[in-house]
Amino acid sequence: MTEELLEHDRVTGDLFSEELHLALARKGWVMATWPTERGGAGLDAVRARILSLELSRAGAPVAILSITRRVAATVEAFGRPDLAADLLPKVANGTVRFCLGYTEPDGGSDVAAAKVRAIREGNDWIINGSKMFTSIAQHCQYVFLLTRTDPDLPKHQGMTVFLVPLDSPGVQIRAIHTYCGERTNAVYYGDVKVPDSYRLGEINAGWEVVRAPLDDEHSVGGDAEARSLQDMSAGTWYARALGKALDGALTWARGSRRPDGSHPVDDVRVRQRLGQIAVDIEAALVTPGLMGRVLCSDVLVKDAADLMDLVGATSVVACPDRDAIAAGIIELTHRFAQASGTQGGTVEVFRNMIAQHVLHLPRPVYPGSRAFLRGSVSPAAAVQGSR
Repeated sequence: MTEELLEHDRVTGDLFSEELHLALARKGWVMATWPTERGGAGLDAVRARILSLELSRAGAPVAILSITRRVAATVEAFGRPDLAADLLPKVANGTVRFCLGYTEPDGGSDVAAAKVRAIREGNDWIINGSKMFTSIAQHCQYVFLLTRTDPDLPKHQGMTVFLVPLDSPGVQIRAIHTYCGERTNAVYYGDVKVPDSYRLGEINAGWEVVRAPLDDEHSVGGDAEARSLQDMSAGTWYARALGKALDGALTWARGSRRPDGSHPVDDVRVRQRLGQIAVDIEAALVTPGLMGRVLCSDVLVKDAADLMDLVGATSVVACPDRDAIAAGIIELTHRFAQASGTQGGTVEVFRNMIAQHVLHLPRPVYPGSRAFLRGSVSPAAAVQGSR
């Protein structure tokens, strides 16, 4: 990593550097655990973990690595042998990269609400619709696209996954620049023709195909040895971002002077507030799994705002202004915090997952639900009972 690459990432919000990605590929680090004969580096779980930690400490924009690895594993498991044989070596050498086509404009975090339509015509499929928040699509060659192939089947059925070449006629990628400084994309599909050979899994069995990458993203299941080396919390990224902002605040507290000549760090109240944020970070980092994902986001939102309140007007100065604190890290972190409640699924979705899969609570019954199982509580009774 160089200052030039860091500055490019700050300015563009691309979360990607092709130069860095290809350099990693030359060392076999894109698919680091693959054997060398497949283009990997043959790293065991411990060495792969060390590599991941070093990339994080360097501030490398490598979000595309985890996405590409998840999709590559799915292509290997569900794709046709000739498709896997063609694409996977290119994944290892860095020339093929994948993005995720899940979210739709009116679907929110409900992945199974997919409406992008795929209709079969002979050996091809014609795809129409749009996806939102397809991050890094502008730097990828294929999108892992969840489509609706039979709207008459139940919600979690009737879906099929395709690996769609992003240079196909009818694909349009439109940039969305977010408040937090990152770029994401809306992707439109207008009569996009995709050969059936790019289908992953069986027709109308798309939910089975997407489950593996979703579970990995949500830190559910996976290789036991690799999992044992991972961060305890599924929201570590957010806590580490807050840690960098805390370091910036410490620089301010030690280096700036008040009218009486003292440093802010000399004030016990300042030390107490900074110390509380340090405790919050540690507590979030050791909160396991999905609970950690929620807590890290909550802590980031709360404490990023507290840092701005503590530091004052200079905390809102952004990089590259010469008066910015630690390259504007507090201002950047505060904006980034606002996205932490929705990235990779909203915190409300994760709270539901915790309730159902960790606490084993029953699914809630909401007034206005369209269908109820025989013997279940009616909406009116549910409301009455809650009173």
